[in-house]
Amino acid sequence: MSPAVPGSGRDRQSASHAVNLGTVRDNNLLGGYLRARRELVQPDSVGLPADGLRRVAGLRREEVAMLAGISADYYLRLEQGRDRNPSIQVLEALARVLRLDDAATDYLLSLATPRPRHRRRRPRRETVPASIRQLLDVVGIPAFVEDRYFDVLAANNLARALSPNLEPGQNRLTAVFLDPAERAMFPDWDQATANLVGSFRRAVGTDTDDPRFIQLVGELSLSSPRFRQLWARHDVRTCEGMPTRLQHPQVGELILNREKLSIDGAKGQLLVLYHAQPGTSSAEKLALLASLSIPTTAVTHASAPDVAAA
Repeated sequence: MSPAVPGSGRDRQSASHAVNLGTVRDNNLLGGYLRARRELVQPDSVGLPADGLRRVAGLRREEVAMLAGISADYYLRLEQGRDRNPSIQVLEALARVLRLDDAATDYLLSLATPRPRHRRRRPRRETVPASIRQLLDVVGIPAFVEDRYFDVLAANNLARALSPNLEPGQNRLTAVFLDPAERAMFPDWDQATANLVGSFRRAVGTDTDDPRFIQLVGELSLSSPRFRQLWARHDVRTCEGMPTRLQHPQVGELILNREKLSIDGAKGQLLVLYHAQPGTSSAEKLALLASLSIPTTAVTHASAPDVAAA
């Protein structure tokens, strides 16, 4: 199983250094996002000729500016972080040129919203409401609670039978990217990791100076080329329910629907549920998995490392 927190102090320093050298060092989140998305747009997709003399990936800055109806100099200032307060009209025009969907457009707008200055509070331990822990015990399907960093805070017995990494104190990102056994459970690993990183970026938003964020992204950036590739794309995904295909070592292929529900009074915490379509082979296999799992303590919750507040 992959630990939720890197071990040595040197690991933590290296991880933090890796992130500080990246897009969060100068806090130019808006410019970094515009540049990353510009490089992903093919010229022919916006009606421009794709000649063989292009020396940059995607669109040139002046092409984005022309298509958005703004000056090339103004767009350059946006990317360089010299102007961080563009109008909504400008941002929506850029979103159209960069072919952003609703979730990505909302994220772009949030990057241009001034963040209030406040003194960072000391990290506190996340607490899952007692009523939610009781719900996990009786819900009858794999269920767990995660925070916005995808740290598992509480899980029921069937969730742990589905994956040993759905154990309080583990992190879903480090499990999927760094644990070979967990990776083997995802036949569609490339798509699964893309969805996971996009959802993570949306969950964290602009709070990129949080110590837990720096530690987690630093660890993954140092250890996983796939994570570095996806993080550089700046994709943003919603956490809406979607089918998930798993290859379980005991019961074989499972196709489960995944739902994420916000928990009232617990900022940033989500209740995650996996359920199968009734009458399907996946429903039968999930019932078999439940019968195979040994109910020790029905629900456990994180009590080891402190986790930064969401």
